[in-house]
Amino acid sequence: MGEADIRLERVKKLDLLKTAGMEAYPACTERDTPISDLLANFDKLEKNGIRVTIAGRIMARRGQGGIIFADIFDGSTGSTGRVQVVLQADTVVNIELFEKTVDTGDFAEFIGSAFKTKRGEPSLKVSNWKILSKSLFPIPDEHFGLKDEEKKLREREIDILLNPELRAMFVRRSKFWQTMRDFYLSKEYLEVETPILETIPGGADARPFITHHNALDIDVYLRISCGELWQKRLLIAGFPKVFEIGRIFRNEGQSREHLQDYTQLESYEAYSDMQKGMDFVKELYRHIAKTVYGKYTFEIGDHTVDLAEEWQVLDFSELIHKEFDINPLSASEEDLIRVASKNGAGADAVNKERSADYLWKKLRKKIGGPAFLTNIPVYLEPLAKRSLKNPEVVERFQIILGGSEMGKGYSELNDPQDQRARFEEQQRLREAGDDEAQRLDEEYVRAMEYGMPPAFGFGVSERLFSFLENKSAHETQMFQLLRPKE
Repeated sequence: MGEADIRLERVKKLDLLKTAGMEAYPACTERDTPISDLLANFDKLEKNGIRVTIAGRIMARRGQGGIIFADIFDGSTGSTGRVQVVLQADTVVNIELFEKTVDTGDFAEFIGSAFKTKRGEPSLKVSNWKILSKSLFPIPDEHFGLKDEEKKLREREIDILLNPELRAMFVRRSKFWQTMRDFYLSKEYLEVETPILETIPGGADARPFITHHNALDIDVYLRISCGELWQKRLLIAGFPKVFEIGRIFRNEGQSREHLQDYTQLESYEAYSDMQKGMDFVKELYRHIAKTVYGKYTFEIGDHTVDLAEEWQVLDFSELIHKEFDINPLSASEEDLIRVASKNGAGADAVNKERSADYLWKKLRKKIGGPAFLTNIPVYLEPLAKRSLKNPEVVERFQIILGGSEMGKGYSELNDPQDQRARFEEQQRLREAGDDEAQRLDEEYVRAMEYGMPPAFGFGVSERLFSFLENKSAHETQMFQLLRPKE
């Protein structure tokens, strides 16, 4: 029987419910006990004969006539959120209506008493029931679930319903971000919200999404960073520690690691620097690992990563020189483009900046970590402070886990003249065709000229969660952007 035929049969059952005087989509329920509470207090409820009212989705049903069994799921935490209910003809007046009209997938309410079956299974002996929501499409059998990969993505809610492991992953995802938030709040950071719509997208090298603001009649951009320049303006305003967890948007290609719409954390602390920040980040990552997963060691792709071990400190230029026999600090733009092209960069080798970045991304896959990548050339980072030891590099680190970048932190550039010069160089690159280069933000430079304290800035995206789960970034998002079905 096809979906259309099944839907037609269920519409007929819906009409039977209405004829019997039962509202198929009532506005309220008398539920007073989540299933998790029923199971947690089962012995007490059974001993005292206390009646309870539960509600949930019918995941399976068995039997007919004199006795019907059904498995009810309400998603309550602390247990499986699932219990068996038993309807018997001698105790349930309208059992025939249940048998004729109720299907798996329906939501229903059950009033009854706790009791154990002959097999010892904790159950609810039903005295009355009512429908809460009649389903018109059937849910797949739990044992088989959804098999079609596209259908899993397009009907994500059903895939989550039928896949306890997937549902548990999203519980961990929530805990991941809450753990991060609690950590920052415990360190006396102020959580802030900064604009998502910007007239100049700043704080990262990325291609933005563009939209039109009708009220102001101007084009605006969806932000490509989680308020980096705004948060640093808050340091200028006198807040010593700020952070934000929010969505950012990058109009770029898709891959196992890259999304266009995702969650990012960014934070800024006045009177701190990269060196202090490295200790802060190690503490943060270890806290997340222990709190969310109860362990420090993870399998990430082909790498085994132990966050509890000593973190390596790696040198950007030394790694590239060793791997490709070229020094990204002293090499000419022509030579960097040549070496990158020789190693498969293709269209990515448009200038010195993109060529050096390509070479690094090619070799990083071999590094399991945990490690800090340091001594990045100034031309690759327009927002970080120059190193006092070597003004050709910046005080920036990237966290390397499982062959990829899992966060970035640096001593913030607070010299407005140096900042303007770097923005102007980025603007030159844009005009030469690099559409990921940053723009000159005059208002931010002006704010800096009022004086900005030395500071440490840090950012990490949900990519970290996907790597700890050892899954692609797309798999760990609840709902993905898909092409509409034709």
